[in-house]
Amino acid sequence: MAPAATATVRTIKRDIPFAWEGRDKRGARIKGKSLAPDEAALRAELRRQGVAPSRIRKQKQGRRGGKVNTGDIAIFSRQLATMLAAGIPLVQAFEIVGNGNDKPAMQKLILDVKADVEGGTSLHEALGKHPLYFDDLFVNLVEAGEQAGALESLLDKIATYKEKTEALKKKVKKALFYPAAVLVVAVIVTVILLLFVIPEFESLYKGFGADLPAFTQFVINLSRFLQHNGVFVAIVLGGIIFAFFYFKKRSRAMREFLDRASLKFPIIGPILNKSAIARYARTLSTMFAAGVPLVEALESVAGATGNIVYENAVLKMRDEVSTGQRLQRAMENTGLFPNMVNQMIAVGEESGSLDEMSGKVATFYEAEVDNAVDAMSSLLEPLIMVVLGVLVGGLVIAMYLPIFKLGSVV
Repeated sequence: MAPAATATVRTIKRDIPFAWEGRDKRGARIKGKSLAPDEAALRAELRRQGVAPSRIRKQKQGRRGGKVNTGDIAIFSRQLATMLAAGIPLVQAFEIVGNGNDKPAMQKLILDVKADVEGGTSLHEALGKHPLYFDDLFVNLVEAGEQAGALESLLDKIATYKEKTEALKKKVKKALFYPAAVLVVAVIVTVILLLFVIPEFESLYKGFGADLPAFTQFVINLSRFLQHNGVFVAIVLGGIIFAFFYFKKRSRAMREFLDRASLKFPIIGPILNKSAIARYARTLSTMFAAGVPLVEALESVAGATGNIVYENAVLKMRDEVSTGQRLQRAMENTGLFPNMVNQMIAVGEESGSLDEMSGKVATFYEAEVDNAVDAMSSLLEPLIMVVLGVLVGGLVIAMYLPIFKLGSVV
């Protein structure tokens, strides 16, 4: 029994990236990149393809191979759609796109999918094995394209959808990042002044022998507190930040509270609302144009809105639509969508052009987000300068107040 058990043990070899050069059947020099368990396996594969390899070298791999992000998936979708539209067979398109990718992690992902497809698995099933990178919406659209025999058309729609949603996300992140980054810098500068600059002024004023102004004394007391308890304060703040992100990631109730509160923030709230509506409309348009039934489409649309408040609302709409309710009426019942959006969806339902009207709504709100972000940036710049002026200028004034007071007495 023991030998039989040992016979089943196999050594699993990981594919290694190689760069190769050689000549094809016509004698023309060609080169490329491929993944293979070892050099011998690659030589055998190249000969099977009619290539006589002259030089094969192992490529260096990064420690982590790069992280696959949604931008990489958007580019992959566009490349694959372009290849299929040019009449290149699916497996060959995967080979070209995979070997041409500079990011090892993305290259491995593409070639893993290609290996599954080569083995007879349908494309949507092969993509579904990688849920971290290809969500339900992506997989459902590809399945619809395969069933309808219009895979290249659906991949083109997916690529357009991914590009537009990524552009929208970048706009919103830009709107939130700039003020946050400036405020962080302001806090760091303030801490440096309190820890290193204020103590110098304090030692200077000790020889005055007079009472310091209340504002100056407050700043000096704050500086002393940070000097003696700075490490403790940093640990407490670090713990609070860690706990915040820990529970935000794991607690749906907390995420829902934060998403609901963020929609009501002044300035930023309207941008997040418009962004969620734009993603809702863009996803609905793409899914419906692909021929996905409305009830099934709404399930994927819910996860694409990017906000739990809208996600819950869309899931509730799905339940109402599944019982025969019109989509426009279900949207009105949520109280989240502006009247203009409800009316355009109603026109789309009545005219049988729901995908087209949803697309128009998405385009309108994407432009609205662009304009709102630009307006917010121009509004926040002077406000941020005021905050910086109050923080840094206040400390400077506090330190020079005794000198001004001394000068006025003299």
